[in-house]
Amino acid sequence: MIIEIKIPSPGESITEVELASWFVENGDTVTKDQEVGEVESEKATLPLIAESDGKIEILVNAGETVAVGTVVCRIDTSVKVEKASASKAAEKIPVEEKTEPVTKTVEEKTVSEAAPAVKDPDSKVKVTPVARKMMAEAGLNVDDIISGLRKISSDDVNMVLNAGNTPSVNLSSKTISREVTSTPMTQLRKKLSQRLVAVKNETAMLTTFNEADMSAIMSIRKKYQDKFVSTHDVKLGFMSFFTKACALALQKFPNVNSFIDGENIVSPGYCDIGIAVQTDKGLMVPVIRNTETLGLADIEKNILELAGKARKNRISMDELTGGTFTITNGGIFGSMLSTPILNPPQSAILGMHNIIERPVAVNGKVEIRPMMYLALSYDHRIIDGRDSVGFLKTVKEFIEAPFSMIYGSSDAGSLLLEI
Repeated sequence: MIIEIKIPSPGESITEVELASWFVENGDTVTKDQEVGEVESEKATLPLIAESDGKIEILVNAGETVAVGTVVCRIDTSVKVEKASASKAAEKIPVEEKTEPVTKTVEEKTVSEAAPAVKDPDSKVKVTPVARKMMAEAGLNVDDIISGLRKISSDDVNMVLNAGNTPSVNLSSKTISREVTSTPMTQLRKKLSQRLVAVKNETAMLTTFNEADMSAIMSIRKKYQDKFVSTHDVKLGFMSFFTKACALALQKFPNVNSFIDGENIVSPGYCDIGIAVQTDKGLMVPVIRNTETLGLADIEKNILELAGKARKNRISMDELTGGTFTITNGGIFGSMLSTPILNPPQSAILGMHNIIERPVAVNGKVEIRPMMYLALSYDHRIIDGRDSVGFLKTVKEFIEAPFSMIYGSSDAGSLLLEI
C-alpha cells in the first residue's frame, strides 16, 4: 500500500509554502508519527509526519516552493521496518559533517576548539579531524596543503619559541577570506520584510520614551524567586511584570489597545498581548490571551510554553494571530534604546531595554539605581500624545510600585485606611 504525504495548510490565506528541509534520505525506512521533514510558510513552520511505517520516496527537493496540498513524498507500507534501523535512520546527520563547505578552511579554528587536533602520523603538522576527513576525501596529504600556501615568517618562529611548544605551523593565523555566500530568503523572512516596509509607508508611527527604576521588581524577584519556583515550577522574570502592567494600562487607555479597520476604529474589550521571540528563522510573536485576567505565574507559564514552541518551530497559526498589543525586549541582546516598529494591524508596541545602573535623583539625593529605558511606538492616526504618554507613564508607575497592580494604588496605607 502506498500512502501519500501532502503539504498541510498553515492558514486560510496561504497558498504556497517552502519545503524547508528533509530529516530523512530518499529510500530510508520511517516509522509512524516520525517527523520526516518540515515546511515553512509566511508565518510558521510545520512538520511533515509519517502516517505509517514503511519506505519513503521523496518527490520534492528541499528548498523548493510548492502549493498547499501538493504530494511531496510517498511511503510504501509493504516494506517491513525494523524499529532499531528506523530509529537509526531518523537520527540527524551532524551539521559539521553534512554542511561543512570544502572551501571554508578558515572555520577549522572553530572546529579545532571543539575537538582536539590530532597529529598526522606522517608529519609533525597538527591536523583537525574535519580537515583530515576533507583531505582523505580529496586524496590530499599535508605536503599538498602546505606546498605553495605561504612562507613561514620570523613571526611564526617567534610565536612557537615563546609558546614553548613543539614547533607547529598555524596556517590560518593570517589567512584572509574573500568568500561570499548567497542564501535565498525564507518565506517567513519575505513576509516579515513586506510587513515592515508596509508599516513605515502606511502608518503615522511615532515613538515616546520614559524610564523605569527596576529596584522594586529586582527586590521582589530576589526575595521570592525560590518560593515562586517551588510553588509554580517556573522562574519569575521581568516580562511577566511588564505584561501585567501593560494589560492594566491598556484597560485605562483603550485607544492604545485599538486598531484601524477601514474607516472604523476597533477597540477590543480584552488584552491579547504578543511577546516577540527571536528564533533561528526570524522574529515570531506568539500571543497570550486575556492577559488582564492572568496572574504573574500564569503569564510566565504561557511565555515559557509559547517561546519554546516558537524556537522549536512547532507553534500554530492560532498562537501567532489575533494580538491587540505587543512587547519586545531588545535588552536581552544589550540594546540600551530603540524605536520598535509596529506589529500590524496593532497600533502600539512597547520596547524594553537593558538594565543599567545609573545615577538618579531620589528625594534630593543622587543614588545609583538599576534603570531601564522604555519606548512606546504608536500609530498617531488613532493614538494621541495624551494617551501614548499617559499609557507609558502608567506602565512606569506599575513597574516602580509592583504591588499597586493588585491594590490599585501605589500607597497601600491609604487603601488600608480607605482614604
